[in-house]
Amino acid sequence: MLKKVLLFLVFSFSFQSVVSQTTVQDTIYLMNGHVVGERVIDTLLGAVTIINPKKPSKKIHYEWDQLFMVRFANGDKRYYYKQDSLLSNWFTRDEMWMYMKGENDARKGFKARGAMIGAGIAGVIGGMTGTFWGPVAPYGFMALTGLPKVRIRHSTISNPTYVESDAYILGYERVARQRRKIKAVIGGTVGLAIGYTIYALFHSSYPENIDVGFNK
Repeated sequence: MLKKVLLFLVFSFSFQSVVSQTTVQDTIYLMNGHVVGERVIDTLLGAVTIINPKKPSKKIHYEWDQLFMVRFANGDKRYYYKQDSLLSNWFTRDEMWMYMKGENDARKGFKARGAMIGAGIAGVIGGMTGTFWGPVAPYGFMALTGLPKVRIRHSTISNPTYVESDAYILGYERVARQRRKIKAVIGGTVGLAIGYTIYALFHSSYPENIDVGFNK
């Protein structure tokens, strides 16, 4: 009986050790602002390698120039980013960290609803003309969405002190303007489809005084 108990305890500790080793995660901070939590299996040959979480039989290799830092599960950190004007790395390491924080906060909190709604309205109006030039309105609107100043709402900031950093603001604005354009494309495309549908169904009932000369 004692042997069985000892064997059970040894098996339990061994199993827990294996589970802990397989679930330990390192944290990979990429230069594009994304964060990946997976166990690093290799750091040789100019890349950091992990197992693809979606396809365990394959690996993902992150080249060193794609990496800012890797924080290993034991607490150690390895930095890959360094300030070097020859590589167009203008920021210091601390500034780049804040820039990435701004990118992450914008991805999580900046919704760009105004760009989507505005482009949608422009798309409906353009589509209702029933002309080849209809897409000019929504996609022209999309091209202009990067011009207005980005308002950083406090509710989207992970730490209020971050807005004191110019690098943080630049990172936030870059992603925010990118999201504006993406949402404008989506809203404009949907609006255009609705506008053309309205034209197809009701153009014969359009009043003559709003015929802009495009109809045959």
